[in-house]
Amino acid sequence: MSHAKSLMFQGTGSDVGKSLLVAGLCRLAANRGLKVYPFKPQNMSNNAAVTNDGGEIGRAQWLQARAARTEPTIHMNPILLKPQSNEGSQVIVQGRVYGHAAARDYQKLKQTLLTAVLESYEYIREKADLVLVEGAGSPAEINLREGDIANMGFARATNTPVVLIGDVDRGGVIASLVGTHSILPPRDRDMIAGFIINKFRGDVSLFNAGLSEIVHRTRWKSFGICPWFEHASLLPAEDSVSLEKPDASSSGSIKIAIPVISRIANFDDFDPLIAEPDVELVMVKPGTALPGDAALIILPGSKSTIGDMEFLRQQGWDIDIQAHIHRGGHVLGICGGYQMLGRWIFDPEQIEGVQTQVKGLGLLDIETMLEPKKTLRNITATSVAFGTTITGYEIHMGQTNGPDTASPMLTINKKPDGATSPDGLISGCYMHGLFTSDSFRRSFLKNLGASLENSPDHTRSIDDTLDSLSVHLEKHLDVDALFATASD
Repeated sequence: MSHAKSLMFQGTGSDVGKSLLVAGLCRLAANRGLKVYPFKPQNMSNNAAVTNDGGEIGRAQWLQARAARTEPTIHMNPILLKPQSNEGSQVIVQGRVYGHAAARDYQKLKQTLLTAVLESYEYIREKADLVLVEGAGSPAEINLREGDIANMGFARATNTPVVLIGDVDRGGVIASLVGTHSILPPRDRDMIAGFIINKFRGDVSLFNAGLSEIVHRTRWKSFGICPWFEHASLLPAEDSVSLEKPDASSSGSIKIAIPVISRIANFDDFDPLIAEPDVELVMVKPGTALPGDAALIILPGSKSTIGDMEFLRQQGWDIDIQAHIHRGGHVLGICGGYQMLGRWIFDPEQIEGVQTQVKGLGLLDIETMLEPKKTLRNITATSVAFGTTITGYEIHMGQTNGPDTASPMLTINKKPDGATSPDGLISGCYMHGLFTSDSFRRSFLKNLGASLENSPDHTRSIDDTLDSLSVHLEKHLDVDALFATASD
């Protein structure tokens, strides 16, 4: 059986643009008529997507699959780590919960997981002409090199050539690339075929001397300098690193506030709101009060609902929410945020940790019981308030019941889902992706008073942005040389 050629993209650090570059190259290869698949051996993110083959993968691989115009599968991201605390993560193997591991224990577990990684990789290779592989973190983290399955350990196990990406925007890109060359052991260094300078702003010619110095010191080929892609914010971000940056939303007549809880999950739910000209979306950082002039507060998903309920109180946000309600403001809870709106959250099996219960905000007359079995499904729902169709997904542990579920927010297969307060100002549900459905988003925002004269088509916007990104990469990188570097 023939196998695809493969090329791996690693970075000098996190958030250098690996996910975006791979997405753009997937769209570019697909536009050239190639059957291209993305692959990431190991991902760490609480932004996950549900696949039709019954599991979950990182949202970045879901976006890359969309860029490649192919169906996402659990094999595109066989190992997904979902941080639940500063010390440990839930481990997802080929789409399903494998268990929980502290950071030190996970280092011992990696060699066991390599079997699943290679199995998924072979599955992908048998279906594609080209596989574009994304690394994680940096290969220069040599303290984590033993048993590595995310970067050079994978590259050497599969004999996949590597392109190293450096981020000029954060500074020190020459030292990052040359330093990575210096610190890598010879066999790892030999896997690197060349490098890309990413996120350049200004006159590229001013970097000619720096580029020559990198080539001289590393003997690696330069595949080009990629200028800053202005429309990157229109595409879903991979993880919470992006939340540390300034808000991307423009000012608008309707202000929506979202508290950035410590284990925020699937926050790309709010990307369609950022793109609305009539909406000012404020991601409220810890230590900052929720704005008093917000029309809506959204409690987002969480990977650790009990811990984040406590975190929300520590920030004083529960008091801000009560004041918001007294002013007649609206509140929406999604997934973990929906659970927080209730009276109690119970965890008798200590799924999230040692704490077995926490008092919720009491804004909805509901209670949640956390359970070991995770609900994973892509769904189509109908909004009870507006009658609009919504396409999204559920990914959660726990069941929620109580009197207010008699006034559901949605119906799914004619069955009620979610809950709404008697006055209609407070609502919640488990469904992610609510706002990607244009008809629901527009009806929801109009109900808050938005005019929406230039409301975008969300699906078309993502595809147009991916096409623009592919053109951007073809213009500035030696794409022919990149693809020719791929090895079988």
